[in-house]
Amino acid sequence: MVREAREQVAGAWRRARAVPWLLDAALVGALLLFVLVTGAGLAGPGYVLVSLVQIVPLLWRRSHPLTAALAVAGGCLLQVVLLDRPVPANVAVLLAVYSAAGFGSRRTSRIVLGVGLVGAVLAGLDWAASIYDGLGYFLAVASVQTGFMACFVGVAWALGDVMRRRREVVSRLQAQNRALARDQAQRERLAAQDERATIAREMHDVVAHSLAVVVVQADGGLYAARQALARGTDLDADRSRAALEQAATTLETLAQTARASLADTRRLVGVLRDPGSDPDYAPLQGLAHLEELVQRVRASGVDVAAHVRGEVGDLSADVDLAAYRVVQEALTNAMKHAGPDASVDVDVLRTPGVLMVRVTDDGLGAAEQPLDGEGNGLPGMRERVEVLGGTVHAGPRRRRGWEVVATLPLAAAPATATPTTATEDRPGAAVAPGGGHTPGDGR
Repeated sequence: MVREAREQVAGAWRRARAVPWLLDAALVGALLLFVLVTGAGLAGPGYVLVSLVQIVPLLWRRSHPLTAALAVAGGCLLQVVLLDRPVPANVAVLLAVYSAAGFGSRRTSRIVLGVGLVGAVLAGLDWAASIYDGLGYFLAVASVQTGFMACFVGVAWALGDVMRRRREVVSRLQAQNRALARDQAQRERLAAQDERATIAREMHDVVAHSLAVVVVQADGGLYAARQALARGTDLDADRSRAALEQAATTLETLAQTARASLADTRRLVGVLRDPGSDPDYAPLQGLAHLEELVQRVRASGVDVAAHVRGEVGDLSADVDLAAYRVVQEALTNAMKHAGPDASVDVDVLRTPGVLMVRVTDDGLGAAEQPLDGEGNGLPGMRERVEVLGGTVHAGPRRRRGWEVVATLPLAAAPATATPTTATEDRPGAAVAPGGGHTPGDGR
């Protein structure tokens, strides 16, 4: 029961503090009651008037501290004229000084302090004159009373000033907290935008490459199946069987590519679905998977040769993934745009300072191929490389074909082993037709 009563009192106090004028009204009412009780034997018109003039202005001590303090000072002057003794309502002077120091500006606080000290001097002289018994006695009594009241005024002003400074400190801390919260929210928004951009680049690299392989394989399988159907006689049985085997192989490659692409896409979508997941935008592929990438492209019928010179096993994860993505995007573009019978060279060179990736093809393309829209491959490639401080050049070669050259700076590292060269044999020509080099088509 005691705890419940305490909680109720605390709740009532919090609600009352939320309405400042209610507290001031309660204070004024309590002071008026105190004045009536303590001054029962002193009641008179002058006493009542002085008490009301000094106490009632405290209702505006928060909103208009200077005006309230000057009104209380006017009541004190009226007391000097009508009465020659202190009254209980004089406690309003201390409350007015405290309120001016606590709720007013510094200028208001100093003005009220000066008025309070002058009032202490006038009150000391007035009250000492009422018991005059010689000049020496008068001066002694006036000095004691003036000093006593000046000390009270000074203490009330100091307490109010301390409260004002505390409120200023709390206000500054609250403003800093709000600024920090805005800063944090902005950083979170920027981080979310950066994560979305990273996911978009990864999604484009995975889906665009896989779909390009699927399209080429589907075209090849369709072509082989129709050739087998066209040779329906027994004389062409061997050729029909070979065409059907080629179609089956093509469909198998298509299915494997689609499964890998689906797994990578699910992994990326999982990052979006799970807010608490580690932002690890799989697939975590790198140059160690370059041979697998080349084999997939070769299986689609594109003649690819890969050359890796220098040690690439100790590259940082960011540089390794960026180099892999550059090769993947360039090979995707070659499958889509290089045209039939084109060959592609992939050259990766590790030097002490930079990693250079160069992908070239000698395709002629088909100029009549319509545009496939504004692609995101090259912009995404540039963003990925430029974030690491590198550069990307993509454009037509002097004779024919297309080239993509990316340079990625490397952190200072010990000298690597003597560069080695790995050259892959080129398979046969492409089976399916491709498209031409057209500016702005997403290469």
